[in-house]
Amino acid sequence: MYLKKYILFVFFLIVTQVKAQHEIIINASLLPESKSIVIEQELIYENNSDSTLNEIYLNDWANSFSTKNTPLAKRFAENYQASFHFENNKNRGHTQIIKIDNSINKSLDWKRLSQLDIIKVELDKKLLPGEEYILKLEYKIILPDDKFTRYGITKNGNVKVRYWYLSPAVFDKKWQIYSNKDLNDLYLAPSTFKIKFKTPENYQLITDLNVVSESIDDKIKVTQLEGEQRMNVKLQFLKVSNYQTLETDKFIVSTNHTHKNISSISQALIIDRITYFLDQNLGEYPYDKMIISEIDYERNPVYGLNLLPEFISPFPEGFEYNIEMLKIMTRTYLENTLSVNPRKDHWLIGAFQVYLMIHYIETYYPTMKLMGNLSKLWILKIFHASELDFNKQYSLLYMNMAKYNLHQKNTVPKDSLLKFNKDIASDYHTGNGLVYLSAYIGKEPLLKSIKEFYAENKLSPITALDFKIYLQRNTDKPIDWFFEDYIDNRSSIDFKLKNLVSSEDSLKINILHKKNTTLPVSIYGLNKQNIVFKKWLDPFDSLVTVKIPAKNIKRIAVNFEGQIPEINQRNNYKKIKGLTNKPFQVRLFKDVENPHYNQLFIMPAYNYNIYDGITIGSMFYNKTLLRKPFQYKITPMWALKSNTLVGSGSVLYKEMPEFGNLYFYRLGFSGSYYSYNSGLFYKRFSPFASVGFRDSKDLRNNKKHIINIRNVTVDRDKNPNIALESPNYSVFDINYIYSNPNLINYYKAIIDYQVSADFSKISTTLNYRKLFNNNRKIDIRLFTGLFIKNNTKLDDDYFSFALDRPTDYLFDFNYYGRSDVAGLFSQQLIIAEGGFKSKLQPAYSNTWLTTLNLSTNIWRWIQAYGDLGWVNNKNQGTEFVYDSGIRLSLVEDYFELFFPVYSNLGWEIAQPRYDQKIRFIVTLDLKTLFGLFTRKWY
Repeated sequence: MYLKKYILFVFFLIVTQVKAQHEIIINASLLPESKSIVIEQELIYENNSDSTLNEIYLNDWANSFSTKNTPLAKRFAENYQASFHFENNKNRGHTQIIKIDNSINKSLDWKRLSQLDIIKVELDKKLLPGEEYILKLEYKIILPDDKFTRYGITKNGNVKVRYWYLSPAVFDKKWQIYSNKDLNDLYLAPSTFKIKFKTPENYQLITDLNVVSESIDDKIKVTQLEGEQRMNVKLQFLKVSNYQTLETDKFIVSTNHTHKNISSISQALIIDRITYFLDQNLGEYPYDKMIISEIDYERNPVYGLNLLPEFISPFPEGFEYNIEMLKIMTRTYLENTLSVNPRKDHWLIGAFQVYLMIHYIETYYPTMKLMGNLSKLWILKIFHASELDFNKQYSLLYMNMAKYNLHQKNTVPKDSLLKFNKDIASDYHTGNGLVYLSAYIGKEPLLKSIKEFYAENKLSPITALDFKIYLQRNTDKPIDWFFEDYIDNRSSIDFKLKNLVSSEDSLKINILHKKNTTLPVSIYGLNKQNIVFKKWLDPFDSLVTVKIPAKNIKRIAVNFEGQIPEINQRNNYKKIKGLTNKPFQVRLFKDVENPHYNQLFIMPAYNYNIYDGITIGSMFYNKTLLRKPFQYKITPMWALKSNTLVGSGSVLYKEMPEFGNLYFYRLGFSGSYYSYNSGLFYKRFSPFASVGFRDSKDLRNNKKHIINIRNVTVDRDKNPNIALESPNYSVFDINYIYSNPNLINYYKAIIDYQVSADFSKISTTLNYRKLFNNNRKIDIRLFTGLFIKNNTKLDDDYFSFALDRPTDYLFDFNYYGRSDVAGLFSQQLIIAEGGFKSKLQPAYSNTWLTTLNLSTNIWRWIQAYGDLGWVNNKNQGTEFVYDSGIRLSLVEDYFELFFPVYSNLGWEIAQPRYDQKIRFIVTLDLKTLFGLFTRKWY
């Protein structure tokens, strides 16, 4: 009897502990004219821990917009989102705290932490385990412009808010506090909400909370909201609502995400099917209503589909809307119900979301291709990409990062992930990991584990590792490898077949795992593309020998079906007989690699310079859409103006070690043949080697160190009109580059040493850019060059330091008119060596040169520049030179115009032929331009 009472008492305590939650009571008024929300709040904080608390931390993420120095502002700068920095203070938003009192209205001591969006409240008494403490808060939120995060106030006065109220931080052995970094990952415990909101009568409130009552008094609408066990309260106040409400068999869905070509009936059917799918594969959603907003999709779209205009679709009717709604509904389903730390354990929700999306496609669209209906066009069937299933995109996009050594452990905190990893690659890798796991243990055990995990843990505090218990419950196979060697490991995967021994009735082969992890692998016996034999091997760490039957098997393969996200599948095959393991294949245009073949690609190529004119030809190469360590490229072209066969070629081997600060090393050889003047050609040959270093523990840190070594040999045709001192020459060059590019602070330093038969010289270039809080920007560049030895002729400046236009004797720069001294192409500017914009004398230095280049902004992209320099020449002494003018920096370093104003020549702006003094920077190289648009992602 006593034992039974004791058990009931303990059970009561456990249930109370699990279900106890904070209560948040809010009385708020929306004031659109002042772009603010005035709030009176009562927080009933329940100490659910076994620790005694002396303080409570509050999340005030609305204040993360308050200055240019908050973690949020710094994250914007890291992602090259300059709009926040240049915005007026009134449009940024902040929180004004009026008072923080206890239950008897006694003021409490509080302070903001250095991050500014976390508040520490000192309690006036100890808060024991199981006890409650009441905080009474009054504050005013100034809403930010919605252009920064898509939350805030819009230009037409609509208000969309998330993380708008002061919320208690989670205490889990210690306070889980961190700042807003535009990741939508605030860690909140399920709480009870009672909210009274006053708004102008013309606003409609969109919410998934229960609307208890709504009334209008004196043109003020009063709405009473309630919700139990809610982890987030997102609200939208719209003058004109564009939301549609659909009632499914499971719960109500209200959404404003739609497509022009989708009918209301199709929309309802799609949403109903998704709710049914999620209910079947996760479990019952605990709320009556789900809000799916366009913001949810814009912040986390289906990448690839989001680039297609709505009027162009290669997919069947309704497919795009299906996948888009599936993605945001699955994410909302999980985020609203799984109480995990979203910054620490983000990978779990990402893995569930992507795996369920893959499972949905397999269920309802099993034959869908990555290119949709385009894969049926005969002209596109030549591409391997047309053969890929839609679900292949997840491994491809992850491999984009892994191939460039930019992948990160899935357990890295979300704010430490690169933007591409945070938005795409991390979730895709973990989702693919569940595909890998399901192929090994079986799909049913995995789906059952996910459903049981969700059913037993929704709205309860959990960690990602708790999922391991449910997997162990449903399979006898080892699964430690999934958490230790796949999720919590940065190492990529690469299996290799070697040492095939064939006998009359069996085949024995070694499988080598080239990475230092313990993983399972599938082995196949193939006859052409038909699977004759298949077996999954349990996890092993380095080498395993396998014996399989030989009957009807022509090739052996590992991971033939691509269920394992391997970084290299080219070594996955062994032919029983024959010289090559894979047949040879020629393809037109760049394509996704087909690991079943050795491939050669052919692509049309073009180029332009003023002497050769337009050059057209073909590029023969082996590079696919994803990087390979070994690459070759041969590009023969016909020059239409010089009527000559020109072109270039290169061979490159680049390795990128996954561990340690050695970022990459590469070896290679390049050569080219083009015109350098009318009727005059040059041949350039250069073997080279490079090594780069970066902080492997913090890939968000842009700091890099690179050492380049090369030898450049140039053979030039002799010009009958100008005696060339060295028509043929060879230069050994070694340089060190330090770079740390960022929006706020930009650093770059180059030390370069060159030696040739007739000269040796050293130079240093230092660059610094600073964007100040007052929006003032300065750009400082210092160049110093010194000849250690110079035996060239005094009247030949071909190897001299240049004040404004380097001769580029190493043929590094993309000059459009390399030898032009007049005309438009002579005005092309490449900031190198002296970096001057005006053409002054002396234009060269054969001993030493020092210049200082300065610029600062006047208004937005209009800048003022000034250059100072000291030019020294043999037998001429030192001369001081200077110039100044206006710089239109349309896209810095890519598209710029320079208008000289005043220099040693006087007022250049008033001198004849001023149009010939204007200089320009124009970048047409596609690879360079691509870097402009991808820098925020990597």
